[in-house]
Amino acid sequence: MALQTNKSFNSSIDHLRWATVKTTSLRWEAELMEQVLAAHEVPARIIDLGIESYMGQGSLAALQVHAEDEQFAIQLLSVINEATEASE
Repeated sequence: MALQTNKSFNSSIDHLRWATVKTTSLRWEAELMEQVLAAHEVPARIIDLGIESYMGQGSLAALQVHAEDEQFAIQLLSVINEATEASE
């Protein structure tokens, strides 16, 4: 019975794993991509990185999704990245 408890505990931990799909020095870009993912019902979060955001030099951020959604999110966001690069 203890083995089943450990197995179920490990399963719940797996649901908490996050994967970084994008890092950017523009927080608004991460927020926009987070909204795109939310529109496709992909849970996402933004993590502030480094001290730049506290020193007025930009706001380095990482966009993360659940590990099981990583490939879908990368494919979805790659379309946005390609469109952005084409317009520049």
